[in-house]
Amino acid sequence: MPVVALVAGAGVVVAEPDTLDRAESTVRGWVDDLRGVDDPDPGAEPAQVPPPDGLVLPDVEPPVAAALTLGATPLSPAQVRRTLAGPLGQRVLGGRVSVAVAGLTGPAAYSSGGAATPASTTKLVTAVAALHTLEPGTTFATRVVADGRDVVLVGGGDPFLERRPDADAEPDRADLATLARRTARALREVGVRSIRLGYDDGLFSGPSWNPTWPETYRGDVIAPITALMVDDGRPAEGSGRSLDPSYAAADSFAALLRQRGIRIVGVPRESAAPDGATPLAQVESAPVGQLVDRLLQVSDNETAEVLLRHVGLATGGAGSTKDGVAGVREVLEELGVGVPRRLRDGSGLSRDNLIAPETLVGLLQVAAASEQSDPLRGLFPGLPVAGFSGSLTFRFDDAPPAAVGRVRAKTGTLRGVRSLAGLVVARDGTPMVFALMADRIAEEDDETAEAVLDRAAAALAACRCGRAG
Repeated sequence: MPVVALVAGAGVVVAEPDTLDRAESTVRGWVDDLRGVDDPDPGAEPAQVPPPDGLVLPDVEPPVAAALTLGATPLSPAQVRRTLAGPLGQRVLGGRVSVAVAGLTGPAAYSSGGAATPASTTKLVTAVAALHTLEPGTTFATRVVADGRDVVLVGGGDPFLERRPDADAEPDRADLATLARRTARALREVGVRSIRLGYDDGLFSGPSWNPTWPETYRGDVIAPITALMVDDGRPAEGSGRSLDPSYAAADSFAALLRQRGIRIVGVPRESAAPDGATPLAQVESAPVGQLVDRLLQVSDNETAEVLLRHVGLATGGAGSTKDGVAGVREVLEELGVGVPRRLRDGSGLSRDNLIAPETLVGLLQVAAASEQSDPLRGLFPGLPVAGFSGSLTFRFDDAPPAAVGRVRAKTGTLRGVRSLAGLVVARDGTPMVFALMADRIAEEDDETAEAVLDRAAAALAACRCGRAG
């Protein structure tokens, strides 16, 4: 096993050379995926046609894909500082700008500003904790059990559960329609066609609504978080979010059972699944690794909050926000990364969160330096790619073209707050991890400030920031 010394206070990784090799392998992998570098397909090669008589052609070497040369030299602090001075010095970013830039291992080459409101870059913290505590192949089951004619729908904390199948959804998702079909068949097999329906969302505990979220978010931006919710807590009809997602899920399930010929007596009621109840049917979520990918790609708030509660359960606590936050802190301490000064949720919707950019950079370093088999290696595939995917698909339009395809990062957006944290490969082949945060932006300057942070990341992509650069 290689020796990895983790500096908790600084949130950065100091590693042996083989750890750097693994980190560079991580970067090489995602860059090659993006560029489409692959082994040639002999069946797709053009036929070899001899030249006409009398025409002599020189031998031609077959084309070789351009190699990606990653710089192993440390970053030049002076060069990084000069590179960022222009964009990060703009007044539009407001009164507090926090930044940290580091190589794949080692201390930050440049850091400034201290802890700031991270917005959705908080999801990096949640994602790392989920990957570290939950096996990537773990799934969450939504079950139906019966005790006589009393049937209970049991939530398993599947954040992607849907009402009906969606063939285009990525990743694949469990749905209530399939569960209702299986349940109705199981009931008919034992001669039952009339039931009383209950629902059990007791896997999670504590308040379903985070008191640090603005009340204006209720019914609009995010649903109360429960272990039984469908379509991200959206109602069956209309827009916004349900105020009681567990009941809404049970009500939809009842309607689907009726369509299958099962009579429901009364309305669904909250009811704990009895011990010894007979299993009737279940559907499974996508694996945790795929949930994390999607969480990072589209910045899904409900998924972040659900996974935070699963972290609480996995670290020996309850399925509550409080125990989830405690679990996250435990994970970061174990990984040797500086814990957030304040952490109130898993999504970053809370303005009470305070995270240092060095913490985000430290998490990215740990993920990059992890063993190939370590679940933390799954962090990078989910990060959006500038100009290509996820929440960065339509970003970097006004930034220098060097950034497109070379920046992979999580975005953060609240009113008056913009952040960006991820990985970039510079012009000279130097890979860097970075966190850029501004949390005192004038409201009318939000979009302009976002573009400025994009230009800062693009400047890193265009720089020669290695010491030899």
